[in-house]
Formats: sequence, structure tokens, C-alpha cells
Amino acid sequence: MPSAKVTVLSVFLAVASTVAAHGYVQGIVIGDAFYSGYIVTQYPYMEDPPAVIGWATTATNLGFIDGTEYADPDIICHQNATPAQLSAPVAAGGTVELQWTPWPDSHYGPVITYLANCNGNCSTVDKTQLNFVKIDQAGLINDTQVPGTWAANELIAANNSWTVTIPSSIEPGNYVLRHEIIALHSAQEVDGAQNYPQCINLEITGSGTASPSGTPGEDLYSPTDPGILINIYTSLSTYIIPGPTLWSGASSDVVAPASATPSASTTTAAAAAAAASESVSTSVVTALTTLASTTTFFTTVTGGSQPTSPCGI
Repeated sequence: MPSAKVTVLSVFLAVASTVAAHGYVQGIVIGDAFYSGYIVTQYPYMEDPPAVIGWATTATNLGFIDGTEYADPDIICHQNATPAQLSAPVAAGGTVELQWTPWPDSHYGPVITYLANCNGNCSTVDKTQLNFVKIDQAGLINDTQVPGTWAANELIAANNSWTVTIPSSIEPGNYVLRHEIIALHSAQEVDGAQNYPQCINLEITGSGTASPSGTPGEDLYSPTDPGILINIYTSLSTYIIPGPTLWSGASSDVVAPASATPSASTTTAAAAAAAASESVSTSVVTALTTLASTTTFFTTVTGGSQPTSPCGI
């Protein structure tokens, strides 16, 4: 029979892994309006969760999609994703700010954004029928000091947010915006790259006429793509951003991050996230304090040429 210490330790580690895990888009700012994303740490447990513009997923462990699932529908908008009930209006040529929960600074990698026309109502769209056009990408920013500065680091520096410009020439309609970070800290092994796709529904307005062809979500990546299977702990002269070629109608393939000074909406979202997690964080600290007095959790390990992720994966 397991000891009480082992049982309590298991509970603590499970809770701590959730608190210290990866991230998701918790808020979206378009113009002066703030929209909630799908709060995956809360909404799956609610009997009647609010309608939002972010797609629902079952990724309650804040985990990732790896190369074994690149041909699976989960790569499209994350684990068991279902369409959002609402859409947010945005003018072609306008910007969308995507606000993530705090991203681990060890999870280096590119930030990529796509659009797919729903050709109808996005709230009932079949995600496997969506064809994605890449409208934004950023990868390795500077490799002066290995493992370098990446787009994910820029996102962190911008209060865990990323701003995307909707192409001004795109035809109006209902679209799914697919936004993701690909973490490369374990990408030196096949299937070691970690994809964190997030989807939101947009209603794009304007007078554009461009209707670019796209790529199905299950065809975006291969486990052996040069930007997926890569050792970032060696000096890189170049980095090939994964996925299809950036659409010629996109504004740029080098996107400046949002201001490092929090906007009112950013501050509001951060405060809401902090309040939502306060009780869980307090429980973790209490558990750690109690357990630390009776149990040794960690053993120092020496050696090894590559750093280990703080989250253990």
C-alpha cells in the first residue's frame, strides 16, 4: 500500500505540473475590444461555459501536439478541438493581438499564424475541410549566443502577446485564424518538437478580393521537416520556418512584437488570469511547504550537454 507521503507527493506533482505547464491564448484584442479565448483550465469543468471566439479543446493539461499527430485532426486546433460559437469582427488590414498565458522561457521556437476561409458559418465548420494560408511567421531572431533568441522569446518580452496583421487584400468572410508556437527545446529527436495550436473565429470585413488557396491542417508539417527536426543547441547559420510558404499578400514575414508596456486590455486579462489561478497557486505553495519539511523531492544531477526543460518535457 502506498505511503501517505507518496500519495501526497503524487497529488502535489500533478497540481504543480498544471500550474507550471505550457500555455494557451487566454485573450484577444481587436481595436478597442477585448475577447476571451477558450480558458481550458476552467471551461471544460463548467456545466454551461460562456460562448467565446476561441475554439474549445480538451487539452486541460496544457500539453502539446507532436509529430506523431501531424496527420491527425488534433494538429489543426489542438486536442479534440471544436468550433467556437462566436466570431469577432476585424477589418482587413487591421490587427489582432493574441494574449497567451505566461510562456516558459526555455521553450524556444517560431510563432506562426494562418487563416482559413470557412466558406460559411465557422461555428459549424468541419475543421478537416479548412485550408490554411500562412499570413505571419517569425523564427530565429538572433543566434549570437546558443540557443539563440527566438520569436517565442519576443512573445514573452511583449507581455506574452503577439500581434498579427490581417492582410488588406483578403476577401471578406468568416475565417478561422490558427496561431501557434512550436517549441524546439527537445526537437533534436524525432517527434520532439512541440506544437501548441490555437484557433479563433473571425469575421473579416473590407473590399478585398484575394482568395488564396491553402493547405489542409493535417498537411502543414512533417516530423522530419528541417525546421521541426533540429538541434537548437548548436549554432545555426539559418533556420527554415516550418509550414507552407508565406502568402505573398501577407504584410510581412518579420513581425514586431506588441509593446512591452501593458495596455489596459493586457493588464485586465493578466489580472483575470492571476485571479483565476490564485487559489490553485496557493494550494501548491501550501502543499510544497508542508511536504518540504518531511520529504526530499529532488536530487542534483550533474553532466549532460543540453539543458532540461523546467516542466520536465
